[in-house]
Amino acid sequence: MQLHNLPIISGDKLLKALKKLDYYVIRQKGSHIRLEKDFKTHKHKITIPNHKVIAFGTLNNIIKSICDKNNLLREELLSLLK
Repeated sequence: MQLHNLPIISGDKLLKALKKLDYYVIRQKGSHIRLEKDFKTHKHKITIPNHKVIAFGTLNNIIKSICDKNNLLREELLSLLK
């Protein structure tokens, strides 16, 4: 089931998808995982919750950030999450 055109996704599944985009884990504190990706001029850092279901607002913000930094279309990133 999809609401707001976003999939229902776990933190583990999101982590696996982001690893395909060359993000790697730099640390974890509780249920929050900090990821990083190296670019030529900077690093992109993002925190994802390792929950069974990520809240839609949180997932939407993560998707926006990933798309902006990686020059991806929203649909391209969503296809990785399926």
